[in-house]
Amino acid sequence: MIDVKEQISAVRRTIGTRVLEAGEARVMTISQAYDTDPDDLWDVVTNPARIPRWFLPVSGDLQLGGRYQFEGNAGGTITACDKPRSVSATWEFGDQISWVEVRIIPEGSQTRFELEHVAHVDDEHWAQYGPGAVGLGWEGAFWGMANYLAAPGAEPITPEAAMAWAMSEDGLTFMRLSADAWTEADIAFGTDPATARQQAANSLKAYTGQE
Repeated sequence: MIDVKEQISAVRRTIGTRVLEAGEARVMTISQAYDTDPDDLWDVVTNPARIPRWFLPVSGDLQLGGRYQFEGNAGGTITACDKPRSVSATWEFGDQISWVEVRIIPEGSQTRFELEHVAHVDDEHWAQYGPGAVGLGWEGAFWGMANYLAAPGAEPITPEAAMAWAMSEDGLTFMRLSADAWTEADIAFGTDPATARQQAANSLKAYTGQE
């Protein structure tokens, strides 16, 4: 597997806001450049046979207007598709609806995978967890993609193996460093440093089952 510190440093993270019809929303953007071409990366993020190799098993109709469901996670509707540049969808989990847009961006000999997650976050939830509530979850997907693209012929990681790794020393270090990285992004966004660190600590506890 790729070194966790190397992975953390390879990812870009930003936080912003956007005004939607329903009000102000938080915008979390995470991206990483990979050693592959745009057509291949597009296939990696849209082909239901390849998605489980780096993220989760997916079912449904992966076409414009179709409904999808990630196993044990969110589902939604594909709302826009501009092959091989971008795809957008609703992100529905429980009674919460947010929006994601994936962008495939050529970058020299590499291709950048950029994911933007836009969410209306109630003040109480944001005050407790900050951006880590969304950011730490996507960190795992980017980690999975980095490992998959580094060794595409390797056997897929089972959910059981992924959970065991998450609770290992390397896995816990990865989550801690991810939380630290989102803390820095939150501070750059303008959040008080002490508040940002406390929110990150709360998110880390939630993701590692310490709550």
